[in-house]
Amino acid sequence: MKNCLRLLILFLLIVPVGSPQVRANTEPVQLEEEVEPLTPPEDTTPTVPSNATLDELFDKLGRETKSGAANATAKQIWGEWTESGSKSINLLMHRAVQAMQQNKQSLAEDLLDQVVVLAPGYVEGWNRRATLYYTMSDFRRSIADIEITLALEPRHFGALSGLAAILQQLDREEEALKTWYRVLEIYPANPQAQKAVILLEEKLAGKRT
Repeated sequence: MKNCLRLLILFLLIVPVGSPQVRANTEPVQLEEEVEPLTPPEDTTPTVPSNATLDELFDKLGRETKSGAANATAKQIWGEWTESGSKSINLLMHRAVQAMQQNKQSLAEDLLDQVVVLAPGYVEGWNRRATLYYTMSDFRRSIADIEITLALEPRHFGALSGLAAILQQLDREEEALKTWYRVLEIYPANPQAQKAVILLEEKLAGKRT
């Protein structure tokens, strides 16, 4: 079942990326729990966040200069992204998060595979699986899922931050800097992006002289 899900995603949704694949630093985690595949019930179609609501929140985020107020607005945006509107999808996501916290990568991957197949328009399913692949140092598949996340929600500052971090680890610093700039365009008070931009600008300036 797991292989079928991966093939379906690869053929229908994932665009190949040219970034090199980096091997995971840890041994593969054995699947410790069997997950029954779900037949999509009526409530698996996620509720799409209101564009008006998100637009208002992003407009507010772009105007915030204080990190505390900006963080509060960012949390509201995450809340809009995270709530799928489907009990089944919410349950799968909850179990996937638990599996990730318990370092059960294989179980988490199986659960998130089901999420993206049952609800391919649910942004946070793709972003969460991208995060899982990042923790496994599987940067090729993480970037592939980030691309889908950004195709669904170009303002996803979390996915952009993840992409920038991967590019830095791959020593693609010019691309990483440009990606961090994109984060700051959306979320100017983001402290992680601010710090990364300063460090990369100094490092790249030193290389150019």
